[in-house]
Amino acid sequence: MVFPRPEWEKFRERIAQLPMSAQWWKRIFLGNAMDVDMDATGRVLVSPELREAAGISKDTMLLGMGNHFELWDKATYDAQEAKAMQGDMPDVFKDFSF
Repeated sequence: MVFPRPEWEKFRERIAQLPMSAQWWKRIFLGNAMDVDMDATGRVLVSPELREAAGISKDTMLLGMGNHFELWDKATYDAQEAKAMQGDMPDVFKDFSF
């Protein structure tokens, strides 16, 4: 996940307030977070550690998800999307109007 700073602060606070039973997930989310800077052309360098953790090998997909972005390995995203499209639409969408 890629957060603008204000959204990261909100997310970080929510994670920090989780109970001790979620301690390892708190470590995973908070302990692996990294600040990144954009270069002069607006590109962001994703560290090798984060690329490896996300399974990013070459081509990527950047998805806008409202208050944050998701960065996916393109092949992984395509496979997950195809799997989702083969299944039934979740019940929460039954009364949703497009």
